[in-house]
Amino acid sequence: MQLTDQLLQSVLHIANEAGKILEDFYLKSESIEIHTKSDNTPVTEVDLAISQFLTQKLAILTPDIPILSEENCNIPLSERQLWETYWLIDPLDGTQRFIDRTGQFSILIALIHQHQPILGVIHAPILQKTYYAMQGFGAYKMEDNHHQRLISRHIDATKPLKIAVGSESHKQKVRCILPENFPCEFIVYGSSGLKGGLVAEGTADCYVRLGNTSEWDTATAEILLSELNGNIFDPHFLPLTYNQQETFINPHFVMTADREVNWQKIFCFN
Repeated sequence: MQLTDQLLQSVLHIANEAGKILEDFYLKSESIEIHTKSDNTPVTEVDLAISQFLTQKLAILTPDIPILSEENCNIPLSERQLWETYWLIDPLDGTQRFIDRTGQFSILIALIHQHQPILGVIHAPILQKTYYAMQGFGAYKMEDNHHQRLISRHIDATKPLKIAVGSESHKQKVRCILPENFPCEFIVYGSSGLKGGLVAEGTADCYVRLGNTSEWDTATAEILLSELNGNIFDPHFLPLTYNQQETFINPHFVMTADREVNWQKIFCFN
């Protein structure tokens, strides 16, 4: 799979166009019909419309690369395992945040090659913020039309660990896997992709998720962090996998900004 700046710019353009559609929906979000999926999570006409738009545009961009969307993922492993490369998208990461009108939701687009993310875009149109990365090209943030190359960093062990979580209720869950009286500060924030962005930009040192997510929730952040010497690991301190099992459900995980830290001394999942 050849990665080029032209490919990256094309995907950024597609994400931006999808963001404009998402903004239009956001202006009339109070009238949007909400349904509940089988996993008890909300879905709206917005998720479906953005999914259709992204699928159409990516199919035009790369006709030979299959596309897997959260809203169109009923494809058996027997078929998917033949894919060497594919697009993995979440048209609206943080649907509940959209419904709650917090602005903390995003469009996620990842390119997966040989089971690993190699390109990723996290676009939050209401926040006017985009994170993006491509293997070997580095990781970047664009905010209010200002581009910034993100840099690798080492976490300062003398300071409290800054941990991003999804809600107030998750704070106590995370404390249970930390040493007693471990110094930390919690940052409660929106969608999984955006919390990964907080880690990449240095606002948070890590993001801990002790609950269900899916592969499309983590793939974009994975390539972003891997370009910055960060990583994602499961409760066995092993990497996440992509398109290697029947289900798309992730194990619990931690996203970090610094893979050199001995995280096994900090998190105890037993």
